[in-house]
Amino acid sequence: MTVDALTDVAGLRVGHATRSGDGWLTGTTVVLAPPGGAIAAVDVRGGGPGTKETDALDPRNLVQKVEAVVLTGGSAYGLDSASGVMAWLEERGRGVRVGPDPAHVVPVVPAACVFDLGRGGDFRARPDASTGRAAVEAADASEPGAPVREGCVGAGTGAAVGRFKGGVGTASAVLESGITVAALVVANAAGSAVEPETGALYGELLRGRTTLPAAQVHEAAQRRLAEAAAKNAPPPLNTTLAVVATDADLTRAQAQKLAGTAHDGIARAVRPVHLLNDGDTVFALATGARALATENPLALNEILAAGADLVTRAIVQAVRAAESVDGPGGVWPSYEELYGGH
Repeated sequence: MTVDALTDVAGLRVGHATRSGDGWLTGTTVVLAPPGGAIAAVDVRGGGPGTKETDALDPRNLVQKVEAVVLTGGSAYGLDSASGVMAWLEERGRGVRVGPDPAHVVPVVPAACVFDLGRGGDFRARPDASTGRAAVEAADASEPGAPVREGCVGAGTGAAVGRFKGGVGTASAVLESGITVAALVVANAAGSAVEPETGALYGELLRGRTTLPAAQVHEAAQRRLAEAAAKNAPPPLNTTLAVVATDADLTRAQAQKLAGTAHDGIARAVRPVHLLNDGDTVFALATGARALATENPLALNEILAAGADLVTRAIVQAVRAAESVDGPGGVWPSYEELYGGH
């Protein structure tokens, strides 16, 4: 049975650490690979990225597999959360072996951050190593194939998409080949996920899966959004992060191609994207449980297409699952509050 989440890729687990209230509105999300790690790659297209250990994922470089990927709030400060994940992995002997003792490992933990500083009211309230440890412990404690919480949790706690509240979303699919592909996103974009003329979600319009909101609903929503925006500081920096995963046996170069084409999924759901004040970053993970059809040199194509589609769907899920925030750091109405299920 599938749960329409990243955890449908067998062996992957997801954990959130969430901080809200008393000036906080931020958190960290960890994707934990099975012991022994997963093939990993990354593609960074935003003009203002905040990342850690992404160079290690270049197919020309040494590291073959990673044990975890960290998505975090707190802008560059929040990258400290990866240190907590590294420490947890080291305690379990998980990482790149660098000495004769099995305990001599260096966990390579790629990480990327979104900008949410001050959205809870306190600019200095941001994730650190303890937040990362809490998130990886939550991932480890989860059952295989467990549902993944969406909305204002983990790295999506303080996320915003345009004038709306953003968050975490996830989606999965099983292809005709039997290969599973899945995506998890943190939607926190400078651009909008909502068509301004109608109020429909771009990601749903493209999939032909929506009816347009009633005109009076859209007009009321626009008034509310204008009122909220007047109370907020202009968003200086934003980012959409994604992890796209598969149980296919991909090379590192193939995984990097998957990370690159998955950016198309962001572009379908958010407009504009990849701006100078975005840090849009996509990681790809491949667990290697299922071989690609060797007789078909284009077997990778269905995975590439699915990855982009699932990122789009996960962004829609993130926006729909988000809850409104009205606090000392600003006001971000949720899409569901303003438009409902229409």
